[in-house]
Amino acid sequence: MKYIIVLGDGMADWKIPELGNKTCLQTAKTPVLDNLAPHAEIGLCKTVPDGMKPGSDVANMSVLGFNPKDFYTGRSPLEAVSMGINLNSTDVTLRCNLVTLSDDEPYENKTMLDYSAGEISTEEAAELISFIQENLGNEVFKFYAGISYRHCLVAANGRTGHTLTPPHDISDKKITPYLPKGVNADVYLGFMKKSYELLKNHPVNSKRIADGKNPANSIWLWGEGTKPALANFEKLHAMKGGVITAVDLVKGVGMLADMKIIEVQGCTGNYDTNFLGKAEAAVNELLNGLDFVYIHMEAPDECGHHGDVERKIYSIEQIDGTVIKTLTDRLTSAGEDFAMLVCPDHPTPCACKTHTAEPIPYLLYANTKDLGKGAKRYTEDEAEKTGVFVTEGHRLIEKLLAIK
Repeated sequence: MKYIIVLGDGMADWKIPELGNKTCLQTAKTPVLDNLAPHAEIGLCKTVPDGMKPGSDVANMSVLGFNPKDFYTGRSPLEAVSMGINLNSTDVTLRCNLVTLSDDEPYENKTMLDYSAGEISTEEAAELISFIQENLGNEVFKFYAGISYRHCLVAANGRTGHTLTPPHDISDKKITPYLPKGVNADVYLGFMKKSYELLKNHPVNSKRIADGKNPANSIWLWGEGTKPALANFEKLHAMKGGVITAVDLVKGVGMLADMKIIEVQGCTGNYDTNFLGKAEAAVNELLNGLDFVYIHMEAPDECGHHGDVERKIYSIEQIDGTVIKTLTDRLTSAGEDFAMLVCPDHPTPCACKTHTAEPIPYLLYANTKDLGKGAKRYTEDEAEKTGVFVTEGHRLIEKLLAIK
């Protein structure tokens, strides 16, 4: 038996008036999921424990079977591990976004115009982060370049306990109430303010502005944490597992669990990602030794953060018609028995452009038995109607792996 989780990050949504009071899942054309739904268990699952923020870090850790209450120590260390940064137990890491802030006001009164600086390219970002390290880095604080707008700051012998806000939570808002608070708040705010002066006229940004793109005119620090220790996935479940993702934090979870990181060309973490390449890579790994693959797709989440309803629907349709279709067709043709879980990690409603903590809809399908609970489609409403509810997100994988 082969096992798959197809994770559409942020795929769940609220009802959208311009869609006739339907969600993106309800509106999207999903013939493959529609065919599976009557034979699948469809229900709701609480992936974000009470008292924890609905971040992709917490929620993906939960879906992968690790109770965030036991293992979660912050978002940025997961990303740091995936970037190859060697962390000491006394290091504190922070996510360092490249963002676009408004121009005219004093720094504290600026507005968060774009948490991703126009999805800045990795090459452009590397040049800017290198410039920041040259000018702001020292023996205690070091800046490391990651992918696109996602980067890292490591503080040697650092302290935690700060109040730091994810920039995607404050799109189009004044940053004044969301500036760093805590023991090192002055240092972190100082870095952010100095970064604006360093970056606003940098040649990379001058060219971006000339090309009609958003400049990466500031860093934004958030998501502090310390290096966690996860259980080894193979020892935990007696099976070999792999992860496919374009997102550092999910890659970091996989690495800490000693899972195989499967690289796929053309993965962008957005709606233009290589959906087919991810599906084909997953099948190839499953047919050549792996027992379990976690396929993470960031596209619906990014579209939700931008309030982009059309592209969120497109991303869901690609997950259905490209990823799930390829998986089911090829594994069936190969004569493999398989069980598949399809779900988001959390909702990312287009209306609020950030994560929410409501229970997520899931679909659990196996080609060896009928698991139907009466649902007609895989949607938020249909999941609620079944009355099936998993109260602890880290238990959801147990339902998948229990299928034989």
